[in-house]
Amino acid sequence: MVLKPSLLSWFCRHQNRSVSAWTPLATAFNAPSARRINFTRVDGLFRMPELRSFEGFYLLRENAETRTQELVSEAISSQRRRKMVDIFDDLSDSLCKVADLAEFVRIAHPQSKYTQAAEQACISICGVVERLNTHKPIYKVLSQVVEHGDKFPTSEVDRHVASLFLFDFEQSGIHLPEKERLRVVHLNDCILQMGQKFMNGAVQPSVLPLSHVPVSIRNYFPNSGGNVIVTGLCTNAESVQMREAAYRLYLLPTDSQEDLLRDLLLCRHELACSCGFDTYAHRALNGSTMEGPEIVREFIDQLSEKLRPRADADFARMTQMKRREGGQADAVAAVWDTPYFTSQLRRESLKAQIDEFLPFFSLGGCMEGLDNLLQALYGVRLENTEMEPGESWHNDIYKLAAVHETEGLLGYIYCDFFERAGKPSQDCHFTIQGGKRLPDGTYQLPVVVVMLSLAKPRWSGPSLLSPARVDNLFHEMGHAMHSMLARTEHQHVTGTRCSTDFAEVPSVLMEYFASDPRVLRTFARHFQTHKPISEDMLLRLCASKHLFAASETQLQVFYSALDQEYHGIGARQGGSTTETLRSVQNRYYGLPYVDNTAWQLRFSHLVGYGAKYYAYLVSKTIASWIWQSYFEANPFNRQAGEKYRSEILAHGGAVPGRKLVANFLQREMTPSVLADSLITEIDSDELKIKELMVSRG
Repeated sequence: MVLKPSLLSWFCRHQNRSVSAWTPLATAFNAPSARRINFTRVDGLFRMPELRSFEGFYLLRENAETRTQELVSEAISSQRRRKMVDIFDDLSDSLCKVADLAEFVRIAHPQSKYTQAAEQACISICGVVERLNTHKPIYKVLSQVVEHGDKFPTSEVDRHVASLFLFDFEQSGIHLPEKERLRVVHLNDCILQMGQKFMNGAVQPSVLPLSHVPVSIRNYFPNSGGNVIVTGLCTNAESVQMREAAYRLYLLPTDSQEDLLRDLLLCRHELACSCGFDTYAHRALNGSTMEGPEIVREFIDQLSEKLRPRADADFARMTQMKRREGGQADAVAAVWDTPYFTSQLRRESLKAQIDEFLPFFSLGGCMEGLDNLLQALYGVRLENTEMEPGESWHNDIYKLAAVHETEGLLGYIYCDFFERAGKPSQDCHFTIQGGKRLPDGTYQLPVVVVMLSLAKPRWSGPSLLSPARVDNLFHEMGHAMHSMLARTEHQHVTGTRCSTDFAEVPSVLMEYFASDPRVLRTFARHFQTHKPISEDMLLRLCASKHLFAASETQLQVFYSALDQEYHGIGARQGGSTTETLRSVQNRYYGLPYVDNTAWQLRFSHLVGYGAKYYAYLVSKTIASWIWQSYFEANPFNRQAGEKYRSEILAHGGAVPGRKLVANFLQREMTPSVLADSLITEIDSDELKIKELMVSRG
């Protein structure tokens, strides 16, 4: 492309101004990335020589299989010369290095040859794991060490990690008689297949004959071949009739989904009982921060009781808004109204429009803000690092080195931030290589990928982030820094490799920093003028994130309670999942169940987070408690940051999460304390919102 002289001179002036105003890190992320040309050297993916071509996956999986055989022989040998847990961790490391890498490449690489080779590697490693799960001799030696102790000195962490390996082993039923073990294998296979079918069905549109849809609402939805097609809930539609129609039609119950969910729950219950647990929830929560479903239920019940009057006040306000907007004195807020009126309140009372904030949150500016925060809390800076040709899977990838001011290089974060054809749209964090202590005393550096789906930067301007995307960026970088700052002996428990209800704590905590005006002031500047965001805009933005927090939290309580009910003692009865939904909703949510709807049949999280959906709620509660105790007074407190790193982040999953939290906060993590922590936050945020609204008239 050839630029006209006048346009070229403007562009150069703009670029010079950006360079002088932004840090090098911000400048790099605010400009389109460029592939380095090097005619003398071509590295493989992630600088792995084997992956200079897709065929390297075959070598990687062969090497992993060979190494597995060597380690198995070492573990069962009577001449074993090191701790059993170290052998198992090496075994886990050799398999995870291939499996985790292959899983990421299978999902993210744009070239089919790589994705196909990666998929074959995944299948191959799964086969190795399945064979290990039937290897009685290696199970026997591990079981003996866990039950009676190793012949070599071991630490408390060693014993904890060894018990985690044993628990993983027994999930395949290796400790059971052969007939029962085969039944466990069959159940696991059925659960996997039913889960995939359920998830696929959960996103299918509702297709109804025109004759089944009232004439008054047909025009709200597309139609084809004599059918009305409803693809979603239309939560932000201005028409209340359209919102209600979408809710009722999209959530119509279907026999196929009901059968899949009921059978999935029955199989999970049988699987848990076969492995010695009372319910699937007991199995899923074994080793979790909450320890068992009884404590989860107590937490849910206590939080629900405290939330109810606050959530009722939210719904009363929504009802007032609905009556004022529609002119109907008897109108009442319904389940299809809550997202709409949250957005309305944000626009009307706080004058908070998403487009208004976009220019102040360039991607480079946000990365600069993250860098400033990490330096303040941990003495860690993020350095944009040049990559060799072939090191990345696309030319718009950035590579960050996490460098500590005294410890040096901590690890690498590859940033795959921009949307492209075929790339998954979800924001997520992938571990490519876990950190661990090596035999020579050095440390195997962690390597991770953070994936977002942002619009690509153009020569005329950088990628601009909405407030929600800023939160997502901080959230995923929270996962990445958990990996970078962990310094565990074993990779099996490094960084985010901990219980589900603890893994989200560091990432959710980062959202608190992203919502604090003092942090946002350090980087929220207009991408062209570099003018800081105004104080009024800043306060409105932060307040808008907490509107109707009580009712939104109550919704999460309801979801968590439903998930626990489905995976609890009632699962053995195999009754209607919709009747269970009706009962739980009436108990835990302030808006009533809508007849002839089956929201749970669209709840795909039941597959990936079976009996663990509560984890987000608990993680948020723990993060809130940590924020209030250590960072609310000063979000840049270095002493608090160092303590948080050394007592929480450094341990990964090597120490039970419940113990870490209790030691760090110097208080037992009871359901009552957790519930009170979240209620304190909700009340504080509500007071700030009211004060802001009053000040704005």
